[in-house]
Order: sequence, then C-alpha cells, then structure tokens
Amino acid sequence: MTEALIGFALVLALVLMRMPIVFAMGLVGTLGFAHVRGGSIFDERGLNAALSMVGRQITDTAQDYGLSVIPLFILMGLFVNKGGLARELYAVSHVFLGHLRGGLAMATVAACGGFSAICGSSLATAATMSKVAMPEMRRYGYADRLSTASIAAGGTLGILIPPSVILVIYGLLTETSIGKLFVAGIVPGGLGILFYLFAVRWVVFRDPAAGPAAPRTPWPERLRALRSIWAVLLLFILVIGGLYGLFDVAPLNLTFSPTEAAGMGAMGAFLIALARGGLTLRGTFGVLKETAMTATSLFAVLIGAQIFSNFVNLAGLPEALLGIVTAHDVAPFTVMLMILAIYLALGCVFESLSMLLLTVPIFFPLVVSLGYDPVWFGIVVVVVTEISLITPPVGLNVFVLRGVVGDVSTGTIFRGVTPFWIADILRLALIVALPWLVLVLPGQMGP
Repeated sequence: MTEALIGFALVLALVLMRMPIVFAMGLVGTLGFAHVRGGSIFDERGLNAALSMVGRQITDTAQDYGLSVIPLFILMGLFVNKGGLARELYAVSHVFLGHLRGGLAMATVAACGGFSAICGSSLATAATMSKVAMPEMRRYGYADRLSTASIAAGGTLGILIPPSVILVIYGLLTETSIGKLFVAGIVPGGLGILFYLFAVRWVVFRDPAAGPAAPRTPWPERLRALRSIWAVLLLFILVIGGLYGLFDVAPLNLTFSPTEAAGMGAMGAFLIALARGGLTLRGTFGVLKETAMTATSLFAVLIGAQIFSNFVNLAGLPEALLGIVTAHDVAPFTVMLMILAIYLALGCVFESLSMLLLTVPIFFPLVVSLGYDPVWFGIVVVVVTEISLITPPVGLNVFVLRGVVGDVSTGTIFRGVTPFWIADILRLALIVALPWLVLVLPGQMGP
C-alpha cells in the first residue's frame, strides 16, 4: 500500500510540474511495477516484468475492438458540428424560451443539452455554443457573466448525456456495460438541464437587468422552427434507440452494440452534413484528421492509466483500503462521502479525464466491494467530473470559453458560473441520496 500511495503522490507532483498526465502515469506506473516485482527499480527481473507489462498493455489496447467506439463517437460529433445542427437547436430553444426573463440563457442551456445528445464532448459543446449563442445574448443586452456562465455550465452536459466518450472510457476501465451507462445518463442529464434552468431564474431574480426578455415569438413560427430539428431527433433515436432495443421488433429485430450504435451515428451524421452542404472534400479530410488526433491522444492517456492501474493493483492499494474500512467499521455511505470530497478537491487542480483515469482504478474496487452499483458509481463520477469543468482554478470549459470569446475575463466567467456550480452540487446530492434516479432505466434492460 505504501508504494501505491507514494506513486499516487508522485503522479500528482509530476502533473503539477506540468508533465503531461500520460507520461506521469506511464513513468510512475512502470517504475513502481518494477519496484514491487523486483524490490528495486534497478532490479533486472523487476524491470523486465515492467517492460513486458507495458508492451502487453499497448498491444492489448491497440487490438481492443471495444475501443473503436471512441473515434466513431468523436467522428459523429464533428460531423454534427459541420452539419450546423447547433444553430438549429439554439433557434428552436430561442423561440420557445427567449421571451422569458433570462430566457436566452435558458435557451442556451437547453440547446447545449440537445447538442450534447449528439456530440458527446463537453469542450466541443462549449466551444460550438459560444459561437452560436454569445452574439445573440449580447444583442439583447445580457450581462456577460450570465451569458458566458450559461454556455460554460451547459457545455458540461456533453460528458453525461449519451453518447459520452468519458462514459465509454469508464466502461472500458471497469468492464461495465457501456449501453447501461448511456441509458443511466439520461435522467441525471435531464436533471442537470432542469437545475441549470433554475440557476438562471435565480440569477435574473437577483438581478433582472442581467437577462432581459426578448420579444415573444408567435406560435406558428414556433411550430415551424420545430421542423428544423428532425435531424437531431433522428440521430438520438438511431443511437440510443438502437442501444435500448427500440428496433428489436419484427421485421427489423435489431439491437445495437455500443460500437454498432457509434458507427450508425457517425454514418447518419455524415449523411446529414453532406445533405446540408456542410462538407467539402477538404472539410471531410479535416474532420478525419481531427478525429484521428483526438482519438490517438485519448488512447495514449488510456494506456498510461492502465499501466498505472496495474502498478496500483499489484501494490495492493484497493485491498488495503477495503481492509482499513472493514477494520474500522466505517459505514459505506461515509466512505462514499469521503470519496466525493476527494473528487471535488481534485477537480480544483485536475482536468476531468485525467482525474477519472487517475482515481477510478483506486476507488472502483472499493466502491463495488461495499455493495454499490458500478453503473450508479460511473454516473456519480461523471457528475463530479462535470463539476470540475467549471471549478476554479482549472475549469477547462471556462478556459475554452475564454479563448473563444476573448473579451471577457476569466474571473467574470468564474463569478457568473457560481450559481450553476451550486446547482451541480445539489444534483449530485440528489442522485447520491436517491440512486434509483440513475438505475431506473438501466434496470429495464436486463442483464
């Protein structure tokens, strides 16, 4: 256990010294594995065992068919962006909510939720919606702190509402059903949108000038606007409906695996973008290139995490933690609260994927041994990870937005995002207190 704790501290130190997380975890994991196996990092037997483990891990990752779901969902999100679906989602949300005080900020949150359902990336959602929603909110005199906060917070929904790349990675790390994780994210994702809408209402209640109402849109125009989002609904039904068995009826009798759902979604997004004229030969090449670069970086981080996980497991940290909990008769709920507190603290200094890859190999065996459902824990981890995306001083969504908007200070965005952060904490408390909110849909899918 001592070796694992030292290794964990070394990874933290290296990351804080600006070493990329993949190299920090890979280096510490390799040397730690050699030390545990051979008694010293310089022992030839230990080094040979560590290098053999690293080579096997790289090979296994490269040959893992299940990992193909990651580039396919990334590809789908990029094609969706090329198809201009984000603008249509915002336009529909605008005509239905814009006449309310703070309505454009609410429309932004709703559009972020819809875009997340076909994108799967928080950073992509925040970057895309900032270009669509920010000019409109400024035109109607919205305060920058509310405008930017609604985009930054709404963008966090991208890693929870299915399809979600981070849920795929959690499923692969823990061998949990990716289909069940996707379905489990629907209710918490909907709650996230609802809680964010309440946060907007709270802001405009305290300061009505922060979100003035736009003109009311007549109902005929609202109904016409609805016709423009057929592509969004089609993609969502294709991916999630296929996973949930919606097409498992005669004569189709189809049920998609996660990889098949991702492939169908990517093809559907490609055809939609092509039909709308959003793709050129150069643009298609750019999408494929960006997909390859993003997927490669994710695979590298995943390999580093698995190397570190092998070292942690060999050092016996999960078993030692369970032994401590058992020996001191600590209540499982108390252990869960302590784990959540650690996640919230780490969220102040780590970006979301690094935090998940670093901690899940340590906490997952302990949580499952205490009787918690792995699907429920996955959603809880992702919700906490969402919170980290808008938590200072890292808050990746805030910095992405700062880079896109340019003329709004980071401090202004962080101050504006505070009510949304509180809403996230309340949502986290709700799903921890009422696990059935997460498990009600996966429970209907069978084994």
